[in-house]
Amino acid sequence: MIFLASEFSPILPEFGIFFWTMFIFLIVWAGLGTFAFKPIQRALKKREEDIQSSLDQAKRAREEMAQLQATNEQLLKQAQEERVAILKEAKEAKENIIKESKEKAKEEAQKIVVAAKADIEHMKLEVMTNIKNEVGAMAIAIAEKLLIGQLKDKANQESLAQKMVDDFKLN
Repeated sequence: MIFLASEFSPILPEFGIFFWTMFIFLIVWAGLGTFAFKPIQRALKKREEDIQSSLDQAKRAREEMAQLQATNEQLLKQAQEERVAILKEAKEAKENIIKESKEKAKEEAQKIVVAAKADIEHMKLEVMTNIKNEVGAMAIAIAEKLLIGQLKDKANQESLAQKMVDDFKLN
């Protein structure tokens, strides 16, 4: 029946209860500060540092990705330029090869034409020489037959010999 006593006030506690409550509260508070608050504070600080580190790493990764993308675009552009240059060189090489082949073919054709003309000229000279020889041989044969026919008698032979001597003296 303590509750019915006039000295008890639920709003104003007794000094002893207040003292021991405060004493226990301070001990609990010190214990919590030492064993709970500091580890919690360290864990929160570590978590904050981890989050900041992760954000920094993500930022660096984004920057690296942007740099890699720029590098890739540059390499792609350079590869396209090289491709264009290689195709241009190949086209020029093809045109040069075709041009050289045409020039060689023309040179060979000209050589063949020159050789053919030389062969034709040579054959023509050979044929002309053969014809002249044949004509000369025929002329000698005809002259021989004529002379034999005219020189059957001795008087004709002497007159022809005299005529030849006279012609020879004039030249």
